[in-house]
Amino acid sequence: MAKFLAQNKSTGLAKFRSLCIAGLGAVLMFCTIWSFTNPWPSFATLLSKPSTKQCLPGVQPFNMSQEPMDTTFYDDPESSYTIDKPMTNWDEKRREWLNHHSSFALGVENRVLVLTGSQPSPCKNPIGDHLLLRCFKNKVDYCRVHGYDIFYNNVLLNQKMGSFWAKIPLVRAAMLAHPEAEWIFWVDSDAVFTDMEFKIPLERYKDHNLVVHGWPNLIYEKKSWVGVNAGIFLLRNCQWSMDFLNVWAGMGPQSPDYPKWGQILRSTLKDKMFKESDDQSALVYLILKEKKKWGDMIYIENEYSLHGYWLGVVGKLNNITQKYLKIEKMVRKLRRRHAEVVSERYGAMRKPFVEDGSERKGGWRRPFITHFTGCQPCSGAHNPTYVGNSCWIEMERALNFADNQVLRNFGFMHPDIGNGSYVIPLPLNFPGDEFDEFM
Repeated sequence: MAKFLAQNKSTGLAKFRSLCIAGLGAVLMFCTIWSFTNPWPSFATLLSKPSTKQCLPGVQPFNMSQEPMDTTFYDDPESSYTIDKPMTNWDEKRREWLNHHSSFALGVENRVLVLTGSQPSPCKNPIGDHLLLRCFKNKVDYCRVHGYDIFYNNVLLNQKMGSFWAKIPLVRAAMLAHPEAEWIFWVDSDAVFTDMEFKIPLERYKDHNLVVHGWPNLIYEKKSWVGVNAGIFLLRNCQWSMDFLNVWAGMGPQSPDYPKWGQILRSTLKDKMFKESDDQSALVYLILKEKKKWGDMIYIENEYSLHGYWLGVVGKLNNITQKYLKIEKMVRKLRRRHAEVVSERYGAMRKPFVEDGSERKGGWRRPFITHFTGCQPCSGAHNPTYVGNSCWIEMERALNFADNQVLRNFGFMHPDIGNGSYVIPLPLNFPGDEFDEFM
């Protein structure tokens, strides 16, 4: 009996070993086959459940590698990127392109392309190139947080349209180069995003084609050339905008009527001191004189700081920082660590706590954009009324103020916005009990 049990036990062990070997072989065979479909499989990949969601619900990924062979406006020899050749039927042509590129059509109404740029040559100001680089980084940071594309230009697309006129040929070309973008957002090189969470309320502009910061009373009552600021604006990618750019550019230096327009603008806008036609005076004139054709489709924004004049902002930055940190100290969910990609969500959660600080109320809310008009960081030839190096000092402070909002998502901050080269790591609960220690 004992011998029989021993033989039976031996036979059972042999069968078990055979089963183990067979099972191991099956696993190896499976891995081999899998490697042909996924040449770099990981253990986690093999064991994880197959995902049925390859992207966010309801959102199609852009197909950037497919180009249908259907004829579009790009194949039309009459379609030109230059400002001197008018575009017709642009709405239909753009719609047709989107129909052929359906992955770009979904969500097109909220798609923004940011444009900025500078001169082709190096800066004369010794720190000018450094300041322009930091200003560009600031814009890249904002675009990354909000999922916007950005293009930086440093060439003249029309040799006759330099200085402040240079943006018009660029905007015109960008509309053709990016038919997938609904809005072209021009931002001057000397403008700094100082509220990185702020989301542009595009739904507010559904019945308008151009958005510019300004004051209606200065336009219609005072007839002032500073009734708007033309250094920052949103322009819808549509036929109306194509036509508007042609008319606007027609008042510029490439036009034979350029000297005449200088006289007209100066006689119309009583506070305009210089004789040349400029883009901002021309914009005010078109709003004022052709209200039905142009003015009614232009949204004059002053509910938030689309253009915050720097002298009115920089003295408040430390106080604004303190206000926001005190709110976060009281509201735990606002100081929770999170991925940078969900920053818009935290901006939406913060909004009810900062609404009382808007410009029309307490004035302590972060300004969306701080514009260093008159500073001329590249040439260094700032407005003579600005004292010494105040432009460069305050520009650095504003950039560090904005940078702190970005660095928080990386676990660091500048304890002193006057010193951009020094950062400190932040504890988990900042700004909780450590608030007084770090500030």
